[in-house]
Amino acid sequence: MKEIISMSKKETERIAIMENLAANLIKQKHASKQLGVSIRQIQRMLKKYKREGVSGLVHKNRGKSGNRAMSRDKEDQIILLIKKHYPDFGPTFATEKLFEIHNITVSEEKVRLLMIKEGLWESRKRRAVEIHTYRERRSCTGELTQLDGSPHAWFEERAPKCTLIVFIDDATSKILDGMFVDYEGTFTLFEATEYYFLTHGKPVSLYVDKHSTFKINRQATIEEELKDQQALTQYGRAMEELTIELIFAHSPQAKGRVERSFETLQDRLVKELRLKGISTKEEGTKYFREVYIPKHNTKFSVLPKDPTNLHRTLSEDLSRIFTIQNNRIVSNALVVQYKNTRYQLDVKGAGNYLLKRASVLIEENKRGEIVIRHKDKIIQHKAIGQIIRKPKIVQTASSKTFEERQVKALAKDPWTTPVLPAL
Repeated sequence: MKEIISMSKKETERIAIMENLAANLIKQKHASKQLGVSIRQIQRMLKKYKREGVSGLVHKNRGKSGNRAMSRDKEDQIILLIKKHYPDFGPTFATEKLFEIHNITVSEEKVRLLMIKEGLWESRKRRAVEIHTYRERRSCTGELTQLDGSPHAWFEERAPKCTLIVFIDDATSKILDGMFVDYEGTFTLFEATEYYFLTHGKPVSLYVDKHSTFKINRQATIEEELKDQQALTQYGRAMEELTIELIFAHSPQAKGRVERSFETLQDRLVKELRLKGISTKEEGTKYFREVYIPKHNTKFSVLPKDPTNLHRTLSEDLSRIFTIQNNRIVSNALVVQYKNTRYQLDVKGAGNYLLKRASVLIEENKRGEIVIRHKDKIIQHKAIGQIIRKPKIVQTASSKTFEERQVKALAKDPWTTPVLPAL
């Protein structure tokens, strides 16, 4: 019965060389150069070839398990844990959790192969990447902070969808702060920004998108063009008072660092919140700030080119700056109107004449409380009645989620419509 020997292409090439060596047709140094091994190795191979023939050229571990091969019991244990606790995790994240929680040390590649074998993971084909102009990182921490919000099912089915607002340093890719909110609005951004400023200080610049909370997306009026001024949103006005430059990105790719961070967060953070059983925005924010951010920054951040921290000390009164501020004209009866409510100004003496037809500043905080100021002095006031308007249903769509919803918009005040005399 003929013996069948399994050999690799590399091993079959050695047969002719060993035959020539055995017949003294070539020298050992020539065989060494042809096979790319040392002369001593050639001597050992020739000795085994003369003793065992062609089978002496085959590697002895062919068909056997490696000395470092994982046992079947350990493979079954890993597969069982992944199926039970991490069925939708990626191989890298699952490997980290196996070590962190179960004290099992295994390579990412081994976990990937096991997950592919069990149908828990599909190998991803690389897709063609659209090339965008590369922008160099800023040199120092605090020189440029990228700010964005991402609506997502952060707590999965345990709670309604909400938005995560995140501040990321451009120089290091570190997450500086973050907060879960209902939506990305003026007051929610004020609250998140205030915590960031109190913790780290004021950055030189903020890099944001063109969401209506940051930028007024309309054509400038004639008055604005004559004054060479751009109308500001409430958030833009607050940053101007704090001497922080707002830079607007023209595309999502322009602020790619924060966009890519959200891809990571929507994978890792969602699963971390699930493992901890967190289902509220308050608990999620506390966990994100105290536990997740340090761990994330250790793994994904880079060192800055310059170790200087350009965050500035906060000295302004944020409780006043982070308000909704609007100017109103005082009537001859010392009445101002704001949000369908009329307010009677309580001014005595010569102040009665000074305030007529004057411009006053109305500040509204997140609790709905208002303060009226004239030349930086607080004017006492009281509400004297609301303007009743008939609401009408208007169909709107969110620029962030593109979800249509119906809202009530107030009709125009009939008392402000001029009455023309009959002809």
